[in-house]
Amino acid sequence: MAAIRSRESLDVATSSAVRSPLTSNPTDTDVVIVGNGPIGATLSVLLAQRGRRVTVLERRARPYRMPRATSFDGETARLLAATGIGDDLGRITEPANGYQWRTAEGATLLDIAFDTTGRYGWPDANTMHQPALEELIAARAATLANLTVLRGHEVVGIADHADRVEVSVEGEDATRTISARWVVGCDGANSFVREQIDVSVTDLGFAYEWLLCDVELREPREFTPTNVQICDPARPTTLVGSGPGHRRWEFMRLPGESAAELTKDETAWRLLEPFGATPETAKLLRSTTYIFQARWADRWRVGHVLLAGDAAHLMPPFAGQGMCSGIRDATNLAWKLDLVMRGAAPEALLDTYGEERRAAAEQSILSSVQLGRLICATDPAAAAERDATVLAGRRGRGPSRPEPAKPLTTGLRHGSSAAAGAVVPQGRVTRGGRTGLFDDVVGRGFVLLLTDDDQYLALDERQRAFLTDLGTHVVRLTPQDVVDVDDVYLPYLAGFGASALLVRPDHHVFGAGTDLRALVEDLREQLCAPESAG
Repeated sequence: MAAIRSRESLDVATSSAVRSPLTSNPTDTDVVIVGNGPIGATLSVLLAQRGRRVTVLERRARPYRMPRATSFDGETARLLAATGIGDDLGRITEPANGYQWRTAEGATLLDIAFDTTGRYGWPDANTMHQPALEELIAARAATLANLTVLRGHEVVGIADHADRVEVSVEGEDATRTISARWVVGCDGANSFVREQIDVSVTDLGFAYEWLLCDVELREPREFTPTNVQICDPARPTTLVGSGPGHRRWEFMRLPGESAAELTKDETAWRLLEPFGATPETAKLLRSTTYIFQARWADRWRVGHVLLAGDAAHLMPPFAGQGMCSGIRDATNLAWKLDLVMRGAAPEALLDTYGEERRAAAEQSILSSVQLGRLICATDPAAAAERDATVLAGRRGRGPSRPEPAKPLTTGLRHGSSAAAGAVVPQGRVTRGGRTGLFDDVVGRGFVLLLTDDDQYLALDERQRAFLTDLGTHVVRLTPQDVVDVDDVYLPYLAGFGASALLVRPDHHVFGAGTDLRALVEDLREQLCAPESAG
């Protein structure tokens, strides 16, 4: 099946040997992605859909069959849908109905209720069995003729030259070299790519060991709320959904406790029994310990090599943002790499990838550490003080709702706009007789939202050509063009006193205002910024 290509990539060259703007020498592929977990796989599809030739190198001969992440938020669901798997996400996920923290006695410290149709058009929280998600993305990847996944291929060397990156790979039979214009390391916490480009890591030193028990339920069972943190100093415990028919319990390893004893099946069943999980009601898929960490790479780009996902950041699990952050990495990087490779932007644009995503990841890591310090308390006196303080603060309050996605605070944004950096919400719209989610009806890529028909005509010919070259979807929120069915977009613009909103392909607002010419000109100037050394 031929590669599906978005409006943004209509002018991308499709020759079998794409030539870099800096050299006349062809490369074997445009992008090598090291690692085929959910982050590498998502990035590979997003790039291939834009017409890029992508080669994924995965050291495992077969997919890993155990889950790691167990959920993703509504914004991440929206980003995953951009890979073409949106229609199937509901089949492999279950919406979570809530998240609570409880004391050892059962009092509620924190209560968050989730909506099945959230701010971004998807459930606020989606539980999943990770292997099922990876199968979905792999099936989509298999339909893209310009995407090659090589399993059982381990990267053993990376050499970054002026006009190409050469990647040495050990396969089943021999070692060979693959040349690419760019390399992205999505190869996990112990990243070989990060080591090869000699990037230092900031480690906050916050780490605890937990026993992880994944189970498959023998009979359907409803858990309300879906996710619970039991802040018991005698044994901090986590209960979370893990997709249809699956669930996970995690138990913190206590001081002086033997890891060997903790990982025995009989220990797992003893800890699970109070929650109604027994050999009669559930199948134990895995019982193992893991140590979470809080750290990030200090640089995310060195020359023509970049990092994403766990290779770039690791965080405690308590905010559920580990995989979500990696998917945001892939989405941010995909459209920027595409613009650079087709000559629509200089390599300096890729510096904004690390600038934006590192700042966001650091913020998520610090928030997760704060949560972890509360949850992992094993001193009874400290836990009692925590409980009393939190309970006093929330007395009389009902459930809260999830906060909007954090806005970008740096990078490619229109600095004078109050909306700049925010993630634009998603509702249903109608266009040409079709009603559905905005992304599906209007399309993905750069989006220019306008409140009337005349604003676009105020742009000069050069500015309109610039937007056309970017593949920008121009949307007039009028009965003649796009009808705002859920009343999402017109109030959103009004909240910023804006008549125009310019949105990036990752759904972050570049800027909003009433002076459309200034808005478009600022984007043009930033995309045409001078080169950097990377």
